[in-house]
Amino acid sequence: MRTSEDWRSGLPHLLPAGGWRTRFAPAPTGYLHLGHLVNALHVWGIARAFGGTVVLRIEDHDRTRCRPEYEHALLDDLEWLGLTPDLYDAPSFRADTERHPARQSNQDARYGAALDRLSACGLVYPCRCTRRDIAQLVPHSPGEEARYPGTCRDAMVPTAETFARRVRVSDECIRFHDLRLGALEQRPQQQGGDLLVRDRHAQWTYQFAVVVDDMAHDIDVVIRGEDLLPSTGRQLQLAARLGRTRPLRFLHHTLLVHPDGSKLSKATHDTSLRDLRAGGATAARLLAEAARRAGLSDVETIESRDVASLFAGN
Repeated sequence: MRTSEDWRSGLPHLLPAGGWRTRFAPAPTGYLHLGHLVNALHVWGIARAFGGTVVLRIEDHDRTRCRPEYEHALLDDLEWLGLTPDLYDAPSFRADTERHPARQSNQDARYGAALDRLSACGLVYPCRCTRRDIAQLVPHSPGEEARYPGTCRDAMVPTAETFARRVRVSDECIRFHDLRLGALEQRPQQQGGDLLVRDRHAQWTYQFAVVVDDMAHDIDVVIRGEDLLPSTGRQLQLAARLGRTRPLRFLHHTLLVHPDGSKLSKATHDTSLRDLRAGGATAARLLAEAARRAGLSDVETIESRDVASLFAGN
């Protein structure tokens, strides 16, 4: 795995030639914080520097945790920062709360059709296992992924018994090239086992929804934090099974962390952009602070129109 921070110099040779798409896809489960801003800097900066376009997607697939007020706030924050997507801007989300093509809670038909395609190939089965069941069957350390042991894979669970569905994951090695980390390989079956695509509450899962949406939105480059690196192999396998032929590139950037090494999180109530704004911070100073903490720059202010300079010319 390559970890040298000279990775920016290789981007012109690794990104798609001509126009390409990436996306900024926050989940409205809390207010945006500096960790989100680091991701936004990478997304907009790389796109603006190398001919990409930015799609805004609202990943509110988890309807128990997402709130309309958080969606409203993140749209306001992006406008205040001056980070305007090329496709699906803030006004479009405000104008359409029920059928917006880039809001996940509006996409039951899209996800259902994708699940039907997988079912037709014999890849889907109902699963009655809860997280607690899996944790008891598969001992693992705190923070470590528990591999689904396949309890219901061949158990012939009646489809009417549960909403939960899993997709069979084959035991193959998935190789891919990360634009920052270099050549990598993963074995999704050994990592997490068969993939949960819909939970027992009939909610679509992150792993499934993002793959389907990236295909629907013609995404070419996924730019996200290192915490999602373990998801890459399983998402590539799922995309191939859904018929994706368009090449998909990934870039996993560093995360902002606390002194103890834990990442910034909405769950730990890290200071939100909303609070920083209320305290008098300017957009240019917050952009610069995020860039500094991500190791991208040491300037005191950065205007949104200049974020390409963080990546071009390195």
